[in-house]
Amino acid sequence: MYSYKPVIQNLLLLLLLATGSTGFAQDLHFSQFFETPLLRNPALAGLYNGDTRVQGVYRDQWNSVANAYRTGSVNGEMKFAVGRGNDFITPSLQVLYDRAGTIGWTSTHILPGVNYQKSLSNEKNSYLSLGVTGGVIQRRFDPSKMTTNSQYDNGGIGENLAQPQYTYFDGSVGMSYNAGLNDNQDNNYYLGVAFHHFNRPKQSFYRNPNIELNGKWVFSGGLRLAMGDYARATFMADHSFQGGFTETVFGGAYGIKIGGYPDDYDYFLEAGAFLRWNDAFIPVLKLEYKPFTVSFSYDVNISKLRSSSYGRGGFEIGVTYTGFRLRNSTVEYMRCPRF
Repeated sequence: MYSYKPVIQNLLLLLLLATGSTGFAQDLHFSQFFETPLLRNPALAGLYNGDTRVQGVYRDQWNSVANAYRTGSVNGEMKFAVGRGNDFITPSLQVLYDRAGTIGWTSTHILPGVNYQKSLSNEKNSYLSLGVTGGVIQRRFDPSKMTTNSQYDNGGIGENLAQPQYTYFDGSVGMSYNAGLNDNQDNNYYLGVAFHHFNRPKQSFYRNPNIELNGKWVFSGGLRLAMGDYARATFMADHSFQGGFTETVFGGAYGIKIGGYPDDYDYFLEAGAFLRWNDAFIPVLKLEYKPFTVSFSYDVNISKLRSSSYGRGGFEIGVTYTGFRLRNSTVEYMRCPRF
């Protein structure tokens, strides 16, 4: 017996392609949003204790429902001191890849950026940052894998698709404030706001070439507190809105230093949980063994889709490298953006 499931799936995808401002106006996201700082706000680049940071995150989502979303992100940052003061500049690069569905809907992002961190005090960590990113994004799909009703009438897809791929320029801008609460490096916080797609790029496969990608506002915050010499608590949150859609994710984690001394420990183990409002509960586990950190998370679906997904959402794994350069390093700087 012929199954109409592929036909229905592809008709839905065609509808989304035809109404890009509604269906694909929302950006990709990660549950480990704290491991993808440049996707949150380009002014969060350089917000770490070190000179160089490279992060990679891989997400596998909704295997129980359909062909899964498979999303990968790699970002790199390198922090440099500027002049004779405590200012810094951080060039960065964000690469993002996403693939989903039977037609191989694929997005590839290459976004270089730069962030300038202006010191506001010589007595304590206090930084105001301005960051920008801008680059190219390509979206494509494989029309040979599409199935529609009209295909059985004329032997072809039967849809007026101008091209199976397109490329456009995209840009984001953001500001952040980062400060220490005292001389303990484990006591600090940040606040940030970013506006993504400020150039309102046009994107469409179908009929209307003037469909624009909605701009997106993202408000971010984080607080880290020492809990004695060998432990700390971290709290983070993001709130974003894009077009008619909003997303709020927040939570925290508790970590302990294992072995060695408080300033030179062997391992750091952290466990916590986050909540993406009306969507998913996200337990997180992180293990640091300098200069590497490995993090794991899993989405427990609590949205209306849970009856179809059986509560299964997305698995993520992240790997981070953070280090100091041998020359021209910030290791000797008492004042430095960090979190």
